Amino acid sequence: MAGFNGLGMHLGNLWQLSKAKTRSICPENFTGEKGKAGMATEGTGAVHAQTLGRGWKISPCVHIKMGETFTLADISGSGAIQHLWMTGDISLKPSARLWILRIYWDGQDTPSVECPAPDFFAAGWGGYQQLTSLPVAVNPNRGYNCFWEMPFRKGCRITLTNLSREDGTLFYQVDYTLTDVPADAAYFHAQFRRVNPLPYKQVYTIVDGVKGRGQYVGTYLAWGVNNNNWWGEGEIKFHLDGDGEFPTICGTGTEDYFGGCYDWDVDGQYVPYTTAFLGMNLQRPDGTYKSQTRFSMYRWHIMDPIRFEKDLRVTIQALGWRSKGGGYLPLQDDIASVAYWYQTLPAAPFPKLPEADYLEII
Repeated sequence: MAGFNGLGMHLGNLWQLSKAKTRSICPENFTGEKGKAGMATEGTGAVHAQTLGRGWKISPCVHIKMGETFTLADISGSGAIQHLWMTGDISLKPSARLWILRIYWDGQDTPSVECPAPDFFAAGWGGYQQLTSLPVAVNPNRGYNCFWEMPFRKGCRITLTNLSREDGTLFYQVDYTLTDVPADAAYFHAQFRRVNPLPYKQVYTIVDGVKGRGQYVGTYLAWGVNNNNWWGEGEIKFHLDGDGEFPTICGTGTEDYFGGCYDWDVDGQYVPYTTAFLGMNLQRPDGTYKSQTRFSMYRWHIMDPIRFEKDLRVTIQALGWRSKGGGYLPLQDDIASVAYWYQTLPAAPFPKLPEADYLEII
């Protein structure tokens, strides 16, 4: 009988012994090798530790030049990523969306994760707003955490590309385990999209072209509203396994899908919330240069994954109200998204990311 492989951790199996090996990669141990951490003699903290010597925070972070792609992790063997932590310039400025995170599984040439780093951590507008959920947390001050378990069989490569116009600093840690991976384990995927502005009467596509077997596990939306009045009447739709014009799953409204109701309105004010599986944060205009109301919403399908056998397409409508006549108003908003799912390999190639000027938030 095979022993516990150390995957699928929860409170009910923390007591269970396993032969899985815990490893961690950061600027103090770029390879994750056993007994090789904290040995740096050069690094970004060397000047501060010159009176203390080796082992005293010599290499706490890395500098990544503009246009450069930095490899955060290059892991061989079978196992799973269990935690990612990042901070630095990926979260500090409006140009944070110009830091592109990519993850490759088992030697694949195309990434299974490709999106701006802040959007991957459900913080697409950059900066700090508390987010407290089961797989993702954003903590003071701009600490990005991800606990999506990501198994691999042959290896894993994680990169970060700096598309901004200046050099930047990254603090990071990749916590993983080396262990046997079961035959029915699928591979984690995350895909970013953005349309600004959405053309009139066009639905927004969260993800399309997914081919293979798997399950959809999460949606993140960064929504910039360009009209007055309530904007979230649109339905989200999941087209599964050959669905044509009409989907198998259809929601009742945008705020309903994210676990709220009635415009998130309490006494005439939007009320943000952050919970284990659903949440909404917002940035309010300041009357001067911050001119737009911007919403940040997540919905994790952890207890209710949406399973597909062959293909998947997910869309959402941008829909408000007209000033007269009571009819719906198709909106032309700034919408960006990340779709999260697990599936078999190989996956269909992702659409090309927008160029840097289109990605940047102003």
